[in-house]
Amino acid sequence: MKILIQSATIYNTLSPFHKKKKNILISNGRITEIGDKNFSADKVIDAEGMILSAGWFDIGAYVGDPGHEQEEDLISLGKAAAAGGFTEIAVLPNTHPSVQSKNEVSYITRGNDTRLVEIHALASVTKNNKGEELTEMIDLHEAGALAFTDGLKPVWHTDIFLKALQYLQKFDGVLIDHPEDTWLNLFGQMHEGVNSTMLGLKGMPRIAEEIAASRNLDLLAYASGRLHLAKISTARTVELVRQAKKKGLRVTCDITGYQALLDDSLLSDFDTNYKVNPPLREKADNDALIKGLKDGTIDILVSGHLPQDDESKFLEFDLSDFGLTNLQTFASQLASLSKSVDLEDLIVKVAENPRKLLGIEVPVIDVDVKANLTLFDPEKEWEFTPAENKSKSKNSPWLGKVLKGKAVGVFNNAKQFLDV
Repeated sequence: MKILIQSATIYNTLSPFHKKKKNILISNGRITEIGDKNFSADKVIDAEGMILSAGWFDIGAYVGDPGHEQEEDLISLGKAAAAGGFTEIAVLPNTHPSVQSKNEVSYITRGNDTRLVEIHALASVTKNNKGEELTEMIDLHEAGALAFTDGLKPVWHTDIFLKALQYLQKFDGVLIDHPEDTWLNLFGQMHEGVNSTMLGLKGMPRIAEEIAASRNLDLLAYASGRLHLAKISTARTVELVRQAKKKGLRVTCDITGYQALLDDSLLSDFDTNYKVNPPLREKADNDALIKGLKDGTIDILVSGHLPQDDESKFLEFDLSDFGLTNLQTFASQLASLSKSVDLEDLIVKVAENPRKLLGIEVPVIDVDVKANLTLFDPEKEWEFTPAENKSKSKNSPWLGKVLKGKAVGVFNNAKQFLDV
């Protein structure tokens, strides 16, 4: 099948057509023509005003498969990711069992050659993600694990963290850590501040993240290696990363697409869909995150996709689990962020930088190459209905709402998902 994408603006820094408006012909999974002519095709997509980039890559999604398939399995994850604009995902290792052997890596990655959405494995740093004993990271690396993390849990044990940095240097591997002092956040429900006091909820202070981030960066300076801080949320953490980069440390970081757009005032009616970790913070932190996106301190945007079943989420606020689903709604957050940050920079943070971090080749938009692409319409208005929801879970604050900005097409491995 031949598909012609007409008048799309190409955002792909490796492409000779970067920032140019072109017609792109895709045939049997490959880009066969790029130019100004109207090439013959079986399907024509009018992409005026749309952005064509390398396929989006997420390094911040959770899947319950194996162990908690009722929340999300690999099939539903792939469907939600495709509908949200992603062609590749590296999933967190917080499964049951955790991703700590070659079998678990193989279970996640098998079939990637034929999947529309390729699913990669981030392997556990410590056995069962308990932070007490290192996994066999060299074996896991050779089996195909792209990086090492305890995912939703921080690597709390300082000596283990140090040894992990040293161990990973044998193959230039990257340690991904969610910076959090869990003792300071113990029983916390939301950001510690005026709103938590007014609502009578135990707060999660900024310092719980900042102490952990500072410790991690000090250990990186001591041991060398590569460190990525996941889902940071406070102004001071952004500044810590900024200063560490100036010192030449090999550190990168990401934020979720929603973190800089939402604040803790949204919890005033105890909507558990807004209960996330790190918590929604205050406008000053949001402003700092926007600044970090602008100046390059923040390297990557992630979905933060964390599906929860009804029994875990729709309870009294203090009993509810953390997390929201966000693969399908991520594109609307890109559109919102583009009011403050150049859209080209945002696309780089979701299409190119994740692959650079993990050592994967960035797809190039050029003639006679494999089509691994995302077509994004920043102006498209659409309703995220329950029927539209591809996830097994429905813990989304945007369910039933009209959003602006949507990924309308993905192409990969000679397959495509189109919503145009």
